[in-house]
Amino acid sequence: MKSVAVLAECVAADPAIRRFLQYLDDERGASTHTSAAYFRDLTGFAAATWGPSLPRPIPWGDADRMTCRAFLAKSQKNGAGSATTARRLSAIRSFYRFLEREAIVSDNPLDGLPAPKRKRNLPSVLSVQEIERLLKAPHAALTREQNNRATPPTPLRRYMQRRDTAMLETLYSTGARISELTAMKDADLDLLSGIVAVKGKGRKERQCALGKFACNALRKAIDARNALWPTTPQLRRQQPLFCNSRGGKLTPRSIQRIMKTYLAEADLNPNLSPHALRHSFATHLLNAGADLRSVQELLGHANLSATQIYTHVNIDRLREVYDRTHPLA
Repeated sequence: MKSVAVLAECVAADPAIRRFLQYLDDERGASTHTSAAYFRDLTGFAAATWGPSLPRPIPWGDADRMTCRAFLAKSQKNGAGSATTARRLSAIRSFYRFLEREAIVSDNPLDGLPAPKRKRNLPSVLSVQEIERLLKAPHAALTREQNNRATPPTPLRRYMQRRDTAMLETLYSTGARISELTAMKDADLDLLSGIVAVKGKGRKERQCALGKFACNALRKAIDARNALWPTTPQLRRQQPLFCNSRGGKLTPRSIQRIMKTYLAEADLNPNLSPHALRHSFATHLLNAGADLRSVQELLGHANLSATQIYTHVNIDRLREVYDRTHPLA
């Protein structure tokens, strides 16, 4: 019985898989996260279809429509949600379209296979007052620590407080994803104009505005960081905008842990993810009268349909106001 790691190595060595991953990189401009997700889904499909003893090369043309249906049905039976199943279907279908284009297979067994209906949950959104409490949480936490210890914070602890404030301000000011936040460098930032270049999915870059509070927080964080880890201006431009305690790049997981700390500090739901700031950013813009197309551009959504979910949030809030205030509601 082959281990998962050995199975992944077998799939990675398959010539069709190698060509497909190269195609994703060269022609589709897919991010490393997207390519990794495709590879995981295709590895799972290969293991479920041909078992632990994968033939070399993998006979992709032997898989038929019933094989694909069986894999997706088993995925759902094992607890995969509709969104996960739809993603797996999309990955395998894209792979077979590539194989068909390259004349490796004669047809695509997934053509016409419907994706499962996805339940569209409304995103978690913080109110403006809750956002303000969250943005103040890093300073409140440091003040409480200082009062308890009766000693001034170390330069590193002071930097971490300023960094965390700047990160939360930037997430809410730009609506950026945490993966986009961790990728930010000094070279992407123009505090004079209040603009940051955000590198999104598919290597697409967009310009996002920074509010004055975010700009002020970033200036303080950058000054504290530069005092801890001085370097030349040329090298600094290519280094991470937000650093960990060793001066290296923060990971998305680290930011998730950091936010949980401040959610608890602000007496908010600790189960919320940093994505709640992105949802709040979009919802608050629409509540203030921004048009949907502009919000789409700011969020970096490829399709307007991905942005339209925030109109449902607005409608729900309007219904609450209506039910609460209309005399005959």
